[in-house]
Amino acid sequence: MNDRLQTLLDKQDIYELICLYMRGLDRQDETLLLSTFFEDAWCDYGFTKGPAAGFVQFCMDALRDHAANQHMVGNVLIDVTGDEAFGEVYFQAYHKMKTDSGFNDVTIAGRYLDRYLRRDGVWKFAYRSEVVDWSRTEPTQDPYFDLVPDGLRGGRQFDLLYRRDNRYAPEV
Repeated sequence: MNDRLQTLLDKQDIYELICLYMRGLDRQDETLLLSTFFEDAWCDYGFTKGPAAGFVQFCMDALRDHAANQHMVGNVLIDVTGDEAFGEVYFQAYHKMKTDSGFNDVTIAGRYLDRYLRRDGVWKFAYRSEVVDWSRTEPTQDPYFDLVPDGLRGGRQFDLLYRRDNRYAPEV
């Protein structure tokens, strides 16, 4: 395989790793989130820094009481050299947080600055940091849920994502 094609495959593997990280956060899937890091990986978010396992536990604790979360990936730039890669990943993270008077919508946007390693043919995070570029907090407005009460709603560990048996049209 030529080098350009291998680099493209490596970048795709790393991109999917990034998406699995986001899924782990949003679905509160601790096992999945932890699987995106090597055991000796390090995380530095400024307000928390240390081994990845401690960071994953911090995330599970911090997000547990949120009514909803959604982490979106934007621009993804990855520089691959052999079994090491560096990335800049733009993100927007939405958090619906309970307050004394209802809920707030908290949006945080920034970039992950990452180092990835490939060990035994598998790419994972070796280092992850988060740089916040902006944030916004405002009272929640959810008219959609009032207008469409039977709409399918996202969830955590019991989200429809984890089912595939329901993705077929019913027999008529």
